[in-house]
Amino acid sequence: MIEFSLQKTRHGANGQLQLDVAATLAAGSFTVLSGASGAGKTTLLRLLAGLEAADSGWLQVNGADWLRGGHSLPVQQRRIGMVFQDYALFPHLSVADNIAFGAARGERALVQELLDLCGLAALARQHPAQLSGGQKQRVALARALAMRPTLLLLDEPLSALDHGLRRELQRMLRDMHQRFALTTVMVSHDLGEIFAVADQVLQLEHGRIGAQGTPAQVFLQTPRDSSRIALHGEVLACQPADVMWRVTVLVAGELVEVLLSAQDAATLSAGQRIRLSAGALQPG
Repeated sequence: MIEFSLQKTRHGANGQLQLDVAATLAAGSFTVLSGASGAGKTTLLRLLAGLEAADSGWLQVNGADWLRGGHSLPVQQRRIGMVFQDYALFPHLSVADNIAFGAARGERALVQELLDLCGLAALARQHPAQLSGGQKQRVALARALAMRPTLLLLDEPLSALDHGLRRELQRMLRDMHQRFALTTVMVSHDLGEIFAVADQVLQLEHGRIGAQGTPAQVFLQTPRDSSRIALHGEVLACQPADVMWRVTVLVAGELVEVLLSAQDAATLSAGQRIRLSAGALQPG
């Protein structure tokens, strides 16, 4: 179990941020930090890792104090696995050696297991410059897992990847989280990604937790604020389907089909920009 109450004042491009966040994360949980840019998500992640010093507060992990009073456990003693958007691989090391860098001495069996699990066995002797973005991210994840981390921290690790590859690696992330019984905290803006991987969401607003719960509790149980779950797309076709009409909409590169009454479908035409909000289609 991870329990914390952390305070930090930061000055950045979006002005001053006063972070004040307290939460409890169950052991083995997958938590996503959501919220607008500048809300404090990455700052909180860095405080958990010990990469930044809190102004005040405490952090306890599985009963051990990582931060309490004036004592802060050094980063190298926290057993943190971290994966970033920019991979942060060692360019002069092979795939296998990058993964082995995160492992304890004599853990060659674990390195081979991670090569196999992450689909990297055939690339073991390759170097980062020879890899695609998705392959590099697999190496970064495998290296983080090789540390046998108490806490896995992910800072938008998939945001630079195309949609199909992103969905594939989301499944792999969830599988690895369960296989290695990890406690994981990930920053993400992607709603589909949040629903695919998260057990719970901490939604930050101006340095505070504005909402907390499962993805459904945070994003779907707010009918008075439908803009939070609105998706924008383009109508491709309207076709009759029994007593209803099937409307095909292009949303974020994917085809979405919605059933509407003939009266509602008559208001739409191919090429029209629309908004899908709480199950309804609206011009926009």
